Amino acid sequence: MPLASVYPHYVAKAEKKGRTAAEVDEIISWLTGYDEAGLRRVLDDQVDFATFFAAAPAMNPNAALITGSICGYRIQDIEDPLMRQIRCLDKLVDELAKGKAMDKILRG
Repeated sequence: MPLASVYPHYVAKAEKKGRTAAEVDEIISWLTGYDEAGLRRVLDDQVDFATFFAAAPAMNPNAALITGSICGYRIQDIEDPLMRQIRCLDKLVDELAKGKAMDKILRG
């Protein structure tokens, strides 16, 4: 599944709660190391999640601090690395939409 098919839903979820697309982009950048141009390129090229995460410039080592449940699954219990990365991104966007402060979301 391409990231571009889910990205608008991430943005809509954030904007519905008064947050911005720029904040969603900041979260993605923090997690994966993609800069703005790199993120736009993977969105335009319809890159799938597996390729998106595999080609990430620098996965954040603090991503291991992302815990909790998303869609009924405990992130720390997910064995498949790709699914764990996807769920971590989902969790970060959820935290943004719930009004959590950006420094807390980014595990600062």
